[in-house]
Amino acid sequence: MGNQVEKLTHINYAEVPTSDPNGFDPDGDGTRIGVSYIFSNDDDDQDQDDNLDHFPPDSRPVNHEEKPFDPEDELECAIYYRDECVYGRSSGAPSLSAESLLAKCRPGDLLEFVATGQYPHWAVYVGDFQVVHLHRAEIQNNFLTDVSQGRKGRIVNGLYRHRALPPEVIVRNAMDHVGTRDRDLCWRNSECFAAWCRFGRREFKIGGEIRIGKQPYKLKLLFSEKKSHVLEFQCLEDVIMEKRRNDQIGKGAVMQELANHLNATHDLKEERFVN
Repeated sequence: MGNQVEKLTHINYAEVPTSDPNGFDPDGDGTRIGVSYIFSNDDDDQDQDDNLDHFPPDSRPVNHEEKPFDPEDELECAIYYRDECVYGRSSGAPSLSAESLLAKCRPGDLLEFVATGQYPHWAVYVGDFQVVHLHRAEIQNNFLTDVSQGRKGRIVNGLYRHRALPPEVIVRNAMDHVGTRDRDLCWRNSECFAAWCRFGRREFKIGGEIRIGKQPYKLKLLFSEKKSHVLEFQCLEDVIMEKRRNDQIGKGAVMQELANHLNATHDLKEERFVN
């Protein structure tokens, strides 16, 4: 393996322990243990560019028209550290065009750009119509309108429940790292970098928490008022990776994955009972 480590692909729901969609396991084994993303990196746009390498030059898929963002397919979720809610998002949050977003931004704001089938892309607004963000394994300083690439965006200061640093400190955190790239990076994706700039917490950095012992983090997926699903993780870094994967594939796909796995688990238990 040398100095290079192959990127771990996400394990689907059929390959890991899971639980009832309401968060309860009838056998008393507890909630599902989430996937560890120790060597994984979703750097949103980078992943999508890498996927093109699997196709010959003349047969690469062409996206003539980007699908508009569908807020109804956005999955509500919450992150808990032990019993404390540290993140919460409701579906259907309004998103704006880049031009409209600029009129509302203040230095230090966290921005999220969304599009169907893509990882959300996060950035820190630093003033003068510009943002700092992690893109293609480099911290870059660009104009907000260029970073949006036609996607809609929104201010997401309130998703994480941590106390924010002063605006001037947030901006300085972002600007001080412009130009950092590749192996010098301390963040797996644009969300981790932007959140670290605003809150300054080590949990957002690569290796900021040790993956040993119990899983203190819980990711609660909220499908409806009566249906939810809970996953457990050892560190916030892994929770964010799983949450972003769900953001990319959408609520419908996540529900289908769970349904397929729960049906397969039920059939397996029946087969064992009969035998």
